[in-house]
Amino acid sequence: MNIIGLSGSPTAHSRSNWLLQQFLQQLQTQLGADAEVLAPVRIRDLPATALLHANFANPEIVNALSRVAKADVVVIATPIYKAAYSGLLKAFLDLLPQDGLQHKAVVALATGGSPAHFLAVDYALKPVLSALRTREVLDTVYATDSQLAKLADGIYTANTEIEERLQRAAYQVRRKQDTHHKQHLSFTPA
Repeated sequence: MNIIGLSGSPTAHSRSNWLLQQFLQQLQTQLGADAEVLAPVRIRDLPATALLHANFANPEIVNALSRVAKADVVVIATPIYKAAYSGLLKAFLDLLPQDGLQHKAVVALATGGSPAHFLAVDYALKPVLSALRTREVLDTVYATDSQLAKLADGIYTANTEIEERLQRAAYQVRRKQDTHHKQHLSFTPA
């Protein structure tokens, strides 16, 4: 099983990037050799002009899209701005083919300043994922600034509630991996 993260944060050091990295590390630890956690696509590092002008011939765009195509599970991390996911993430999702998430499971991680916008994932992001034919959204973790405290050295730390929700989301991916593994074992070619 291949797992890839998509970072929709426009800044390098952000709560959503930290949350994505923590979750991917947790998945690698829990799933071990049965899963390959690929290096995340950091959308902010893609060429801005190619991204905004939907330049499908740009080698970096081609590479990022092919990496997503090879994944079985896509972990999307985004900050929530004005009750919606980041425009950077939207620009990348717009480059995916209409069935770009077909046969894929998705975990959505989002961060926001307050609990006031936690439904943005349900009302803004999930409809786009559905339009891209996502097979299933395994879980969603929304964390507020107070739940991901910034330490003096610029590192973040999650409170117990967020840690538990990340573990629950990782468990959902593990169940998906077990199902995926059983399906491959039970398949016998004719």
